[in-house]
Amino acid sequence: MVALGAVSLITDISSEMVTAVLPLYVVATLGLSPLGFGLLDGINNGVGAIVRLAGGHLADRGGRRHKMVAAAGYGLSALCKPLLLLAHSLPLIGAVLAVDRTGKGLRTSPRDAMISLATRPEHRGRAFGVHRAMDTTGALIGPLAAFAVLRFAGGPVSAESGERSGYGAVFAVSGCVAALGVLVLVLFVPPRIARPADDGAEDVAQRSDRGAQPPPGLRDSLALLRRPQLRRLTVCAVLLGLTTVSDSFLYLLLQRELHLSTALFPLLPLGTAATFLLLAVPLGALADRIGRRRLFLAGHGVLLLGYVLILSPVRGAPLLPVVLLLHGTFYAATDGVLAAATANAVPDGRQGAGQALVGTGQALARFACSLAFGAAWSLWGGRTALAVTAAALAVAAVAATAVLRTTDDLPGEDRTAHGRPTDERPTDDRPTDERPTDDLEQPA
Repeated sequence: MVALGAVSLITDISSEMVTAVLPLYVVATLGLSPLGFGLLDGINNGVGAIVRLAGGHLADRGGRRHKMVAAAGYGLSALCKPLLLLAHSLPLIGAVLAVDRTGKGLRTSPRDAMISLATRPEHRGRAFGVHRAMDTTGALIGPLAAFAVLRFAGGPVSAESGERSGYGAVFAVSGCVAALGVLVLVLFVPPRIARPADDGAEDVAQRSDRGAQPPPGLRDSLALLRRPQLRRLTVCAVLLGLTTVSDSFLYLLLQRELHLSTALFPLLPLGTAATFLLLAVPLGALADRIGRRRLFLAGHGVLLLGYVLILSPVRGAPLLPVVLLLHGTFYAATDGVLAAATANAVPDGRQGAGQALVGTGQALARFACSLAFGAAWSLWGGRTALAVTAAALAVAAVAATAVLRTTDDLPGEDRTAHGRPTDERPTDDRPTDERPTDDLEQPA
């Protein structure tokens, strides 16, 4: 898991170097409208969503495929970073981002599946918190690296200058860093990941049974949505994703509302990333104790508070760090927590597909939100667009609470026993008096 975290850390440095400068590059330097940027940002969130289903499905087909599929995704994204040097129009940038997000879609579900398989169910919240903390360390370093490269390259620190040499240096260095992440994955992540056995003999037997079964088909992966727990999580992820403003739009809105210098824009993600880094592990552990669904919903309440503060008449120096603090807390309470809740809603052999289904629903919803928010900004202005989104988020949060209330949200929620959800019992046609006395579900 530490090796996977290191890969994510390095890759996120590369990704966040680009993310930190891309909004100003395309809006101020290339002159794209907010609607055009909304399309690009939607591509960032949405194109990889469909591919994520394929990535999760392929990874579940056994053997070494989790690592193979993840490596293909990381490699594809690494190849795309230098291509931004050649893209100076909306169609070309959109095409490069689409390929980059395809790589992200391929790697995300296999990576999360490997984390799930390497961790006992009762510790998954903390495990995903550790991974997200390492990932976020990369998100913290990335904007600083982009800022330093812009300075060192003698390129624009202000996007209004119209010079592109500094941005080109950022894209080139980002590609080199991404290639290093792929190298670490290939050399240091073991080809096979298995969950630590808590009941050795039975786990071995069950792994043997799974190995004797044919690989699951795509229809089997989609059939996971018949599981009530997974279906509820997917519905809630979609509802809340439809009302989650993307990071880039939020930073652009903060920059304009607070009249910040464009030289400081690449540093705005640092506030979010630093908070995420500090809170990912403790909030992941808290989710294991009080219930992951509760914390997931509470995180969206924190995000709503951030929207309200931006819309309020309060201005001044304290507003920026407070909003970024709330934004980072939102991610710490939702990102890894949702993955941990998903992991406990599906059996071990279907982790890739389960993560893909929930992640795809959320990504497609955020894709739609980016398009809608960009159009609303172009028509009504940023403040009005955010006000409408905040109202919709409040409604979605109430609806999501009602959906999840049908399942008890206790610290032991949807824990798995030997790879099976606890609401499912193994079938056995033998008479009761012929069954062994230890053939009962033990609590995980």
